Amino acid sequence: MHTQPDRHLFSCLQFEFIQFFQSLFCNLYLLISDLKLDAEMAAVSSSPRTVEEIFKDYSSRRSGIVRALTDEVDEFYGLCDPEKENLCLYGHPDESWEVNLPAEEVPPELPEPALGINFARDGMNQKDWLSLVAVHSDCWLLSVAFYLGARLNRNERKRMFSLINDMPTVYEIVTERKAEKDKPNVDSESISRGGTKRPLDGQAKSNKKLEGEGYEEDEDEHGEALCGSCGGNYSADEFWIGCDICERWFHGKCVKITPAKAENIKQYKCPSCMKRGKQ
Repeated sequence: MHTQPDRHLFSCLQFEFIQFFQSLFCNLYLLISDLKLDAEMAAVSSSPRTVEEIFKDYSSRRSGIVRALTDEVDEFYGLCDPEKENLCLYGHPDESWEVNLPAEEVPPELPEPALGINFARDGMNQKDWLSLVAVHSDCWLLSVAFYLGARLNRNERKRMFSLINDMPTVYEIVTERKAEKDKPNVDSESISRGGTKRPLDGQAKSNKKLEGEGYEEDEDEHGEALCGSCGGNYSADEFWIGCDICERWFHGKCVKITPAKAENIKQYKCPSCMKRGKQ
């Protein structure tokens, strides 16, 4: 039979025991939180930052997704079982792909792809389903690129998007659609020469077509033109030249072409198109 002092001693020991474990669990929680924070900071610090690094990350992730939806489509189709939970298609920087559950972290380290792509698999025509996944994958790739490029300045963002926009989308590849060339508009016609592109500068723009009010209108239209090399905006005070192959425009100084040199060029190819021609 326990006496009253024994019960009091037991209660005290029990209270101290509970306090000890509460303190232990709190310390463990803080330690795990610190380790997780350090890991997240390391991941952020190692994330791509320059336009070139972000574009490389985009291209690698895109390659993995394209392979999943084309060359390895049978494997991808089999992994997207509608009986499973919400699944996502991931493209990784090493050009691999993966069908997996979404990240549990909130918020996630990177934007997440479309959730539940497997649920619509058996309810749609296979080609239509793959096209739908491709569209969502294009959106995800762009969201990751712009997330990583959050600290880029205005011109760097434009240059990054220009590099991305030069590549066919996942949707275009999956549906075997060829990317349509931009249709001629007032902007491109006003800076072309009889069907082929000519150097563009402030003096060249002062032709009969651009006199008076027409010149002011053209000035507004060209304000949206971007250099294919540096991503800078159009300026009438600078010399520009257009590529006859890809139809992009460049500052003369960016591609090392002077007005005098341009007069002797019958068909101008930008550095990117010249490299493609050699491959």
